[in-house]
Amino acid sequence: MSVTSVAGGSGARRRPATRRPSDPAGSRRRSKPLRSRLVPYLFILPNMAIFAVFTLYPAFNGFNISLYSSSNARTFTWVGTDNYARILRDDAFWAVVRNTAVYAVAFVAIAVTVAIAIAVLLQAQRRAKGFYRAVIFVPVLISPVVVGLVWNWVLERKGGLLNSALASVGLGQPGWLIEPNLAMGAIIVVAVWMHAGFYILILLAGLQGIDPVLYEAARMDGASAWVQFRSVTLPMLSPSIVVVVVLATINGFQAYDYIFTLTGGGPVGATTLVVQYIYDSAFRSPIRYGIAAAASALLFITIFTLTLLNWLVGRRREAV
Repeated sequence: MSVTSVAGGSGARRRPATRRPSDPAGSRRRSKPLRSRLVPYLFILPNMAIFAVFTLYPAFNGFNISLYSSSNARTFTWVGTDNYARILRDDAFWAVVRNTAVYAVAFVAIAVTVAIAIAVLLQAQRRAKGFYRAVIFVPVLISPVVVGLVWNWVLERKGGLLNSALASVGLGQPGWLIEPNLAMGAIIVVAVWMHAGFYILILLAGLQGIDPVLYEAARMDGASAWVQFRSVTLPMLSPSIVVVVVLATINGFQAYDYIFTLTGGGPVGATTLVVQYIYDSAFRSPIRYGIAAAASALLFITIFTLTLLNWLVGRRREAV
């Protein structure tokens, strides 16, 4: 064994030389060429470039436009934050904000509840489980404009499929899309029908990750089906529920296309939401690009804030 001498006092003391343990993996990492480390990033570069060009740049440019006043695409006049002040003083804007809040809250509550219930039922299904999942997911694949046209035919007051069935049993023919008290409920039902399939698949994935041993232990303790759902399913499914709530919140605040096809924002503005307010400001006379951009910025801030709050609440529940 090799030794090293260490000076001390009048003599010399000798101690065994220490040898550092070899780390071939670390040396390979250190000696890995820069080109090899950059290869994974090159694969995602095209996607990030598309995201930057078609998402990030329009977003920043939209915020920039919100600081200008313009009635055409060529002449812009700097007004600073005046567009935001005008929006906040606009009674029409606050009316669509109220409509959007009612729609979003009701849609999230109903869609998440329905998705959880159907996902639990499908998870307990023994036969034709794949068939039922495919049927439930079909509405997600349909274009929102087509969804609006189909449901317009179903909910039409005279000759509509639903009203024809109601009239045949003497229940009358409600104006689902032309009465202010019914139109909001009608578009919420259509939205749940269109989006619930996607949420159900997310929840089903979460249900499949729950250990069956937990249910067996609960049954051995005499827990009923409801107690098992409350004490096992919901706590273990909470991460998936948070994801569904976030997605439903975003969809609720961004709803426009199928609502425009169904009601056009009517009757009397009862179903006009923020996105339609933005569209009308930008593309309908009088054209106000700055107002539309400012409303878009406020919508982005609202969605980002709610998404962040949902994420923080979800993480806190997981920690507990």
